[in-house]
Amino acid sequence: MKRIYSFKMAWDSPPIFKRDPDQLFKHAQLESVKAWIGDPAHGALPLHARIQRAIRQLILDGVLDVGRPLPASRTLARSLGVSRDTVESAYSQLHAEGFIDRRVGSGSFVSERAQHLPGGGKVQRAGDRKATLRLSQRGSAMFQSGGVRDFLMPRPFAPGVPETRSFPLQIWERLERQVLKEYGTLALLHSPPQGMEPLRRAIADYVNLERGARATPERVLVLTSSQQAMTLCATVLLDAGDRIFIEDPAYHGARKAFEAAGLECVPVPLDEDGLRVEHLGQVAATPDERATAVSLTPSHQFPTGATMALDRRLAVIEWARRHRNWIIEDDYDSEFHYEGKPTACVQGLDPHERTIYIGTFTKSLFPGLRIGYMVLPPPLVAPMTVARTLLDGHSAPIPQLTLARFIQGGHFGAHVRTMRAVYAERRDMLARLVRKHLADFVEPRVPAGGMQMPCVFIRDIPEREAVESARRAGIDLLGLTALHASNRHKAGFLMGFAAHAPHELEIAVKKLANVLRALCR
Repeated sequence: MKRIYSFKMAWDSPPIFKRDPDQLFKHAQLESVKAWIGDPAHGALPLHARIQRAIRQLILDGVLDVGRPLPASRTLARSLGVSRDTVESAYSQLHAEGFIDRRVGSGSFVSERAQHLPGGGKVQRAGDRKATLRLSQRGSAMFQSGGVRDFLMPRPFAPGVPETRSFPLQIWERLERQVLKEYGTLALLHSPPQGMEPLRRAIADYVNLERGARATPERVLVLTSSQQAMTLCATVLLDAGDRIFIEDPAYHGARKAFEAAGLECVPVPLDEDGLRVEHLGQVAATPDERATAVSLTPSHQFPTGATMALDRRLAVIEWARRHRNWIIEDDYDSEFHYEGKPTACVQGLDPHERTIYIGTFTKSLFPGLRIGYMVLPPPLVAPMTVARTLLDGHSAPIPQLTLARFIQGGHFGAHVRTMRAVYAERRDMLARLVRKHLADFVEPRVPAGGMQMPCVFIRDIPEREAVESARRAGIDLLGLTALHASNRHKAGFLMGFAAHAPHELEIAVKKLANVLRALCR
């Protein structure tokens, strides 16, 4: 609520107000009420409600102390230029809410019950609340991390943003109408917390066929995002203080979710074949120092784009079996593989059921869909589902049922095949443009799949300054340094290429070249 206090007019008032402090305060309070009433933001409220809320805010902010008399309704009405009935309605509501007391023959006063409000008779103002704010350790960790920033608009090079302009909206609209016709008002009710059965069945069929998974509808948990899945894994599988292995560099959303849950993230180095699994057994010196889980992006490592070799996938499965640890497999954009056939997911290779498989439709379809999922080992289905009810309860039924038909009708597969070809062309175009226009500044690391390309600096350019200068120029880059836990890396940035046509990429690359050139002068 917008708060406006106007004390200047009080000092410009007739001398009587300057001689009488009480009259001065009443005049200032009157001007504040007038300013509040005249604010266009409050124009939709009835006049009596605007007066009532203006006075209530003065009480809440401590401008009107406990016991302070209010103007007589007739006097205030004349000062505000409104009817007495309007002011009476405002005072009656304040009295009903307990903010003022009305005494016959004496007038209206700020109620003593205001003493029981936070602040002990004088409500804390915004600055006071900020100074005394105390968060839990977990809350502080979440706030200090800065959260995970989504790129709301598809500005050039924002990583992980798909092309949405060519999405088959007409097909989606037709399928949604079919859902509403078949389900009627039932589609307006809650979804089961595990997700609608048609979508769980469609997801299981899809990941079994396309990703070589071992899934059944009973093992699928529908969520709003892969980020929610990471949070569930961090809180359900591990305790605060437990250790978890993460890739170095790693997806920042996963690391922040783990750290916010109080976990100790232990970085494991990578090479061109993905996570160096031999380090999982070397880090722990004693049983108390062992990590109890590992987080992986094996299909397209984020951010390097490396694909984890088969022998390492089998080795990490054996590590999890031997120590009874968990593998958290984030398969965030495996649909977009441009060279050869994609490797089967780790979950499908794991006969011991120690792998939690995470997928999302945010990258393959559109971010606004807000549907992700996990394929869980059978013993984890009930605990994860119950834990999910404490977060957001369920996902919206209509998008779930529409997506189920979109997948089962073959439209999802067709769209992915189309976009795979489009993204491959854009990846190649971006690589050519970087080599042509940015060769003096960065070296591209062309990935075999995914939706973004890492570029490392070959000159001494401050990464943070480069990212910030690009942002001011209308370009979104994600710096590489924040994704690394160690200092053994080169500075640079990620360039998303999926959301922009070749001619748009060329314009943006030339603009970025000017930004980097200016930094090197």
